Amino acid sequence: MTGEEGARRIPESLTEEQAGRMLAEMNEVIRAGEEMRRLRTEMIKVFTGLGWTQDKIAQLTAMSQPAVSKQVAKYKAEDPLPPIGLSLDQGDAPWLEGRLWGLAEEIAEAYPDTARCARHVDAIARGKKRFTPRDVDELRRLVEEDLRLHREDLPGGYREAYDAISRGLDVPSGATADTPASVRRTLAHRIQRDRLGDGA
Repeated sequence: MTGEEGARRIPESLTEEQAGRMLAEMNEVIRAGEEMRRLRTEMIKVFTGLGWTQDKIAQLTAMSQPAVSKQVAKYKAEDPLPPIGLSLDQGDAPWLEGRLWGLAEEIAEAYPDTARCARHVDAIARGKKRFTPRDVDELRRLVEEDLRLHREDLPGGYREAYDAISRGLDVPSGATADTPASVRRTLAHRIQRDRLGDGA
C-alpha cells in the first residue's frame, strides 16, 4: 500500500464509544440551548414586571415584537411575579451562587491564561457545569486559589465579595424566593460583575 493510498483510507465505521462521545457533546449543546431559552422566557417576565416596554424587550432579546407581545399577554393572565430585590446583599443560595459565578467570571477574564477558575467558568457557559453542591464547592476552591495567586493585583473588592459569598454559603440564612433559581443566579451574576467593574 502506497503512502497516498494510506492517506485516503477512512474508517469503515465508528465505534460505539466514538458515537457516544459525539452524541454526548451534541446533547450538551442542545440542553444548554433549551435551558437558555427557558431562562430568556423567565427574564422577559421579570422585565415585564419591572415595567419595561415590549419594544425595548424585543430590542434587547433580539426577538420580534409580536413574539414578545404573545409572551407578555400570557404572563398578564398568570399570577405576577413578586417584586425582585436587586440589592447585592441577599442571602438565598441561588443569589449567592450567582454572585460567585460573576466573581469567577471577572477573574477568568482578567487572567485568561492563569486563572484556575477559567475552565470551570467556560464549562458553566457551555452548560457542562451546573450549580450542584459539588460544583459550587469546586468553584469556590478555584476562586479562592485565584484570589491567593493574584492578591497583589486584584482590587480588594474581589476578596471582600468572596468573603461575603462564602459566609452566606457556609451559614445558610434559610432565605428563599419565589423567583426561579436560574433567574436569581443570572441577576446576581450580572449585578456582581457590574459592582466589581465599578470598583475596579
